Amino acid sequence: MAATGIDPATAWSQLDTNQWGALAVQSWQDCRRIGVGAMMVGGLWSLISLARPLVDGVRSSMRAYRSTRAGGSAALRTEFDTPINYVLIVVLLSIVPLFLIFNFALAEYPQRLMISAIMTVLMLIFGFIFSSVAGYMAGLVGSSNNPISGVTIATVIVSALILVQLMGKVGIAATLGPIAVIYLAGLICSAAAIAGDNMQDLKCGHVVGATPWRQQVFQVVGVLAAAVVIPLILQLLDNQYGIGRPSPNPNAIPNSVLAAPQAGLMQALAGGIFGAGIQWNFIMMGFALAIALIVLDKVQEKRGSTFRFPVLAVAVGVYLPLGLSVPIFVGGVIAWLVKRSSTSLDEAQWTRRESLGLLVASGLITGEALMGVLVALLAGAGIALPFMTGFGPAPILALLGLAAVILYQYRVPLTSSMD
Repeated sequence: MAATGIDPATAWSQLDTNQWGALAVQSWQDCRRIGVGAMMVGGLWSLISLARPLVDGVRSSMRAYRSTRAGGSAALRTEFDTPINYVLIVVLLSIVPLFLIFNFALAEYPQRLMISAIMTVLMLIFGFIFSSVAGYMAGLVGSSNNPISGVTIATVIVSALILVQLMGKVGIAATLGPIAVIYLAGLICSAAAIAGDNMQDLKCGHVVGATPWRQQVFQVVGVLAAAVVIPLILQLLDNQYGIGRPSPNPNAIPNSVLAAPQAGLMQALAGGIFGAGIQWNFIMMGFALAIALIVLDKVQEKRGSTFRFPVLAVAVGVYLPLGLSVPIFVGGVIAWLVKRSSTSLDEAQWTRRESLGLLVASGLITGEALMGVLVALLAGAGIALPFMTGFGPAPILALLGLAAVILYQYRVPLTSSMD
């Protein structure tokens, strides 16, 4: 109540609707900080758990490179990755643009060369570690378990704590420090997302017998294309609506700011560390929650139980708003019920049912992404879509579409052709 400007002595019966709304928003923000703390510990635990696979992967790449240089047997076509020496050369070349990015962000800071060099080193270290975690998690269980939010928030807090010791909180450092931190967080977030996406692509390529190095070349092409297009889309949206804050464009559509909750939270964390500080009590609660979950998960693992306590999944659930957590929970319950009701099916029938569901779900995700791009283009061009706003027919149409998908999956026979 004090954080929202309400007298803590006020009786609950005297609070009006706006005050209850302010309390709900403040409670959610505090809850998200608990999720941030849990994700930090969960990300560290993931690093510890993945230390051996990470080291083994680096050693395998170096052995393959030395074997090729020594004239050993060539790798199979389906196992031939981009040579590690080319990868290292590109990493070394990337130091230059990374340094220039941070130097640009700190243009008015007197010691910007030193700070830019430190930020570049932090980017290489964090980028390597967090890309490995994100890629491994996506390769193991899919991109839906890629802890991008966790690694990005951890980057914000750790890098801000380092920079505040080097730059201080006084004068221009209080302004430029958080900006440099957000630049680093954006780079780490992109690296983790690309690592997960690439691993998913390589998994699919392995299934169909593709050549890895050819996939990797065109993944680079895809990243370059996205780097050209995405800023233009974001600029269009920011001009028309404003992202996370009112648009600087005087001709923007009024009262239509697009929400950016993750970016806002990271800005608040970075700015808080360089300002009055952040509320560590909620983050410490997240630390304690994560430690308890890790202990419970190890106990369940030793018991051989299938009911586990995945720390990152729970942390993300605490961090996300109810509007996202509840549908995910409902979907998980439905999936569990379907699995229980399918125990009488043989392996071929269960595989067919699971494959059909995966295909439909993949189509929904792809369709949503494509429609999101289309809507963003229309919005960026200033074309209003009033039928998609408020509580008009859009929710009803969405429910009808979802009902049609469920009916389709129910009526398709398990023995039908999957072609």
